[in-house]
Amino acid sequence: MNPLKLTMLAIGGLALCAPALVPQVSAISAWLNDEELQRFKGATLDGRYVSGKVFTEHYGEDGRLKYVERDMTLTGHWSITQGTLCTIYDYDATGGCYRVARVDTNCYEFYFVSRTEQAAPGEGKPRWTARGAIQGQPSACKDEPAV
Repeated sequence: MNPLKLTMLAIGGLALCAPALVPQVSAISAWLNDEELQRFKGATLDGRYVSGKVFTEHYGEDGRLKYVERDMTLTGHWSITQGTLCTIYDYDATGGCYRVARVDTNCYEFYFVSRTEQAAPGEGKPRWTARGAIQGQPSACKDEPAV
């Protein structure tokens, strides 16, 4: 066989195998459902907002919530409401309900859908707000949103 054809066949074969050799970041195929959102129960999430601000949020086993951002600490409660993860703070109206997507092994993106549990799941297109990883596992988060 012609050496040029042999080289082309080898390159073609490598191209077919290349996707298997490179770890793939999965695209959002679906929002986490109520059962899947239970993975946050008892977990602490280290995250970053679209603005670049970093935060840590703990979702207590008892439904209590502790949020820490730089010099600010908020408490409140969290819930799972119609396919959304809601974080409602005791004395601060900045919480809300979010659709959550797992975009990698330990990387979750949060998309704002409503300000209150009563309004969840909200109307309109969810808006990307933050990304985070559960503490105690290597983070797989990148700097740009998947959607």
